[in-house]
Amino acid sequence: MASNFEFGTPASPEQTQQLGAILSQCFNSPPSEWSVYLNRIGAENFRVIRQGEQVAGGLAVIEMGQWFGGCSVPMAGLAAVGIPPEYRGMGVAVELLTRTLKEIQAKQVPISVLYPATQYLYRQVGYEQGGTAGGFEMRLDGLRLPVERAIRAIPMQPVAPIRHEVVRDIYRQWAVQNNGNLDRNEAIWQSIIQPREQETIYAYLVGSQNQAQGYIIFKQDAKESEIVILDWVALSAAAAQRSWMFLADHRSQIQKVFWRGAALNPFLLLLPEQTAKVRYLDRWMLRIIDVAKALESRGYPTGVETELHLAIVDELLPENNGNFVLSVSGGRGEVMRGGKGELQLNIRGLAPLYTGLYAPSQLQVSGYLEGSDNAILAATQIFTGVEPWMADFF
Repeated sequence: MASNFEFGTPASPEQTQQLGAILSQCFNSPPSEWSVYLNRIGAENFRVIRQGEQVAGGLAVIEMGQWFGGCSVPMAGLAAVGIPPEYRGMGVAVELLTRTLKEIQAKQVPISVLYPATQYLYRQVGYEQGGTAGGFEMRLDGLRLPVERAIRAIPMQPVAPIRHEVVRDIYRQWAVQNNGNLDRNEAIWQSIIQPREQETIYAYLVGSQNQAQGYIIFKQDAKESEIVILDWVALSAAAAQRSWMFLADHRSQIQKVFWRGAALNPFLLLLPEQTAKVRYLDRWMLRIIDVAKALESRGYPTGVETELHLAIVDELLPENNGNFVLSVSGGRGEVMRGGKGELQLNIRGLAPLYTGLYAPSQLQVSGYLEGSDNAILAATQIFTGVEPWMADFF
């Protein structure tokens, strides 16, 4: 129904403003925030679908990377997908996404990720759940840790002005170990450290300037009496304990702390009680754009030496259809066309297998794949690892 629509970057300043008005309406955001977001993402990274001079919807494409198996996989993040009410139900959103995915494919970017407002729409174009994004909170008056002099002696160094270059290497050391974490670009970093109007953002290194073992970036919400952690990393148990102590030292004025992260956070083990509570637990979605390149770009367990024979069905991007053999050795994978097709699945079923969100046996029970016992065993060995999660929202 949307075949008579044109697709591309905004062709004029007027179309850019039309897109801004659409996104402000769709996401119930102040119009003043559009110029900030436009400058952060870059006008060249927005795509619109239009009928004549009238913009009927648009989105942003944010190229970055995502860590899987210790390797950064090139990834196109889709954000700010918006269709105004008068164009909904006409197939415009599917057309916009289809053309965007084909453009991403032409650029040879192997995967795409987004946060869905509705799964139904994105499943139509091949996305499926890829990992978790949780929000957690804890009251600070219950955060009472044993005071260890060695931990207390670890300095908390204020960072001012806040520049992501100061903490980027620390973040990378953390992210490479965590499936699903972003290999951040400039726009993602700016979304963390750039304050909104009337906001103050604070940043501290955990440890000395030359030997930092972590950092914390946060703001304080006086209305909610809450510390909102925008980003934090601890590379050791000592750094994590010092971070908890640092937060606890705010309890005379602040009631609680909120952060985004993994449900299975190893540093929650350091708390005396199970006082952290789930505020929400969302799922982001992933789409395999190029089967062979995606499988070859990620890392695998170094002790696994095996091969997996896949049979893939992709109704939108036919280049992904057919049989593939994934050979894994030394932590890397090689892909060839052909093979026995012992593990059958469509492109949606490949997404949670690829990220490790669900085990092959779980995907088999839910009908997302079919395979022989040997194929299920090989897939289980290949796609094991830390549960995929993401703290960043885009």
